[in-house]
Amino acid sequence: MLKSLHGGVLIETKSLEEIEVLGKEIQTKCGDELEAHIHRLRKPRIIILNVPEEINMTNIEKTIIRQNPELNLTEGSVIPKFIYETKRKNRNAVVEVAAGTRKTILQTKIKLGWQRCRTDDYVTVTRCFKCSKYNHRTMNCRGETTCSLCAGSHTTKECKRDTKTYKCINCEIYNKHNPTKMISSAHSALDKECPSLQIVLQRNRQNTEY
Repeated sequence: MLKSLHGGVLIETKSLEEIEVLGKEIQTKCGDELEAHIHRLRKPRIIILNVPEEINMTNIEKTIIRQNPELNLTEGSVIPKFIYETKRKNRNAVVEVAAGTRKTILQTKIKLGWQRCRTDDYVTVTRCFKCSKYNHRTMNCRGETTCSLCAGSHTTKECKRDTKTYKCINCEIYNKHNPTKMISSAHSALDKECPSLQIVLQRNRQNTEY
C-alpha cells in the first residue's frame, strides 16, 4: 500500500521479508535518486516487579541468566534500562528484550535472589509537565504552559478548579482534528483512562516488535 508523505512516499508491505527485498531493490536501481529508509520496530520492554535491594543495573542481567536456566537466556538477551522506586518503596526494574524472549519471560516469574518476581509489558508515554502533551519532555518543550487538570494557561500547582470541571488538553486537541470521532475530554490529562493516552499507548504497541 502506498501513502503520499511530505517529500516522500510511505510503502506498506505484508512482511519484514518483503520490506527488506523492496529496500534493496530501490537502493540498487534508484540509489542515485531515491533513498529508502526501513522502519524498524522497537524491541519490547518488560517490567520486573519488586526486585530485591541487592539487585542493581550491574548485576541484574547475570542474576536473571544464572537463576533462571530454564529460560535458556544468554548474555545480551536482557538489556537493563533502569531501576526505579515507587511511592510505596517497591523497586521495579525495566529491561529490554527480543520478541521471543519477551514471550518466554511473561509465561513465568523471574527468580531474583530469594524472590520470585512478577513481570509485565512495560508500555509508557513520555509526558511534558509544562504543556501537558505527549512525546517530549519539559526540557525540550516549546509550547505554552498548560494545566494538566483543567487545560488552563497556568501550572497544575496553581489550579483551583473542581474535579467536575476538569478538562484534558490532549482530548480537546484530538476532537479539534477529529470532529467526526469526538471523545470525552471531561477529565484531567493525568487520568490513566484518558482516551488520548490510550490512543498513544496503542500506537506505541504497534511500533513494538511483539
